[in-house]
Amino acid sequence: MAGIEFEAKALDIDPKKMERLIVEAGGVRRTEPRLMRRYVYDTIPAVPGRWVRLRDTGAVTTLCVKQISTDAVDGTHETEVTVDNFEETNALLGLMGLTPRSYQENRRTSYALGAVRLELDEWPLIPPYLEIEADDEPQVWAAAEALGFDRERLTSFNTTKVYDLYGIDLDAITDLRFE
Repeated sequence: MAGIEFEAKALDIDPKKMERLIVEAGGVRRTEPRLMRRYVYDTIPAVPGRWVRLRDTGAVTTLCVKQISTDAVDGTHETEVTVDNFEETNALLGLMGLTPRSYQENRRTSYALGAVRLELDEWPLIPPYLEIEADDEPQVWAAAEALGFDRERLTSFNTTKVYDLYGIDLDAITDLRFE
């Protein structure tokens, strides 16, 4: 599956308060908090703003190439397929010459607000944030407004740039796990 991600993030949120706001706005919880694991690889040749991600969501494992063209709400292009085994796919990629530059974990709780996907993400070393993802930009802004967020409070930075905001170079961390 290939396409543009329409996404904005609300940083430094309180997970309990956010869940209450989502439910009050008519949203529903789709999953319990779950551990997500990923390996991140550089493409060959390495291209700034483009990488390969192998991710186990706890329910499905996917392999994708992500490419950031801008920090706008529609600035990320993703091509993704489902694979059946996290570790075996990592081994296969290794045989093809791709060595992970990092292993990363986060915890995610998923919600839906109509057709909009809301992901409450908790990562090591930084405060939690909420991703608002939809099939088009107007849906992102409508969901943000329903949750009480002004556009100025939101960002479309990728996770690496979010870590930068907290003074942490995510690219320098080869193993990012919860303690």
